[in-house]
Amino acid sequence: MSAYIARRIFLMFPTLLGILFVSFVVVQFAPGGPVERVIAQLTGADTGGTSRISGSGGDFGPRGQVNVAAGGAINSKYRGAQGLDPEFVKSLEKQFGFDKPAPERFALMLWNYARFDFGKSYFRDVSVLQLIKEKLPVSMSLGIWMTLLTYLISIPLGIRKAVMDGSRFDTWTSAVVIVGFAIPGFLFAILLIILFAGGSFFNFFPLRGLTSDGWSQFPWYWKVLDYFWHITLPLISMALGAFATMTLLTKNSFLDEIRKQYVMTARAKGCGERQVLYNHVFRNAMLIVIAGFPGAFIHAFFSGSLLIETIFSLDGLGLLGFESVLNRDYPVVFGTLFIFSLVGLVVNLISDLAYMWIDPRIDFEAREV
Repeated sequence: MSAYIARRIFLMFPTLLGILFVSFVVVQFAPGGPVERVIAQLTGADTGGTSRISGSGGDFGPRGQVNVAAGGAINSKYRGAQGLDPEFVKSLEKQFGFDKPAPERFALMLWNYARFDFGKSYFRDVSVLQLIKEKLPVSMSLGIWMTLLTYLISIPLGIRKAVMDGSRFDTWTSAVVIVGFAIPGFLFAILLIILFAGGSFFNFFPLRGLTSDGWSQFPWYWKVLDYFWHITLPLISMALGAFATMTLLTKNSFLDEIRKQYVMTARAKGCGERQVLYNHVFRNAMLIVIAGFPGAFIHAFFSGSLLIETIFSLDGLGLLGFESVLNRDYPVVFGTLFIFSLVGLVVNLISDLAYMWIDPRIDFEAREV
């Protein structure tokens, strides 16, 4: 076991290196880098993401340190830089780190990341870790509650469907589950807004944030109610697809176990159906479901909330990543990519170890990585 864990940890390093390298190479060929974004902002030509971060006009610059310096026309590699002082453009490159060749910038990034130094955002004058810390509670709320809701509903429903396989209940619930899986979460979110958030019918739920104004002054019980009042629609929208997947996974897992020989033996010995189901089938059937819990949580936590956060104006990690890509805020892009990739690799290892904890018959020492 220890040898397997050591191998998996060792393989995380080249995996992270490969992810960062591919992403870094792609970024080098992406149009509209941070220097061009600042130039566009200063010349009034920016209508994209950077304009949403700052409305400071001509004095805008990276970390508030650069001002416009007009000069003669230059033959610049940056679109829209004609008419700006060459020294000004060079100062932009230096502050963003683009005065160095790409291999040197990549090596410096790896050295900093090895020390968990992710630098500062280009446009916010805040460290990447501080930004992640600020956005973490929103995404954590969505991830935790979505995963718990999915498991609390899907597992009992999946077990019931397996026991009643082929019945009318199984047919109708399968139809509902498949329809739920087919509807994109963001489209269902829009439907919920139209129906219940002041769109065209009712106005039962809020559209912005996780809490109301003045939340800190509420009594504790009203804080709890207000929090769940805000999170209801985003949570339902996110859980729709995961709910369908987990339900069918649970049903198929139980069906596979119910048809095995040891179940027939237990029934032949006179065990009742409930005793067979929960004393014999449950542990084996739940192996794949429970062991997949860390991965399901990470998926909901990091990748499942981008559109939902945008639609419901929830300022979480998904929205942070989207705006960072849009605004070419590369320290935030690469910092969050590194952290998410590292967490994902660790969670995959935990998922594999969870199989052994649930079923000691699994031997990782004999498994090839």
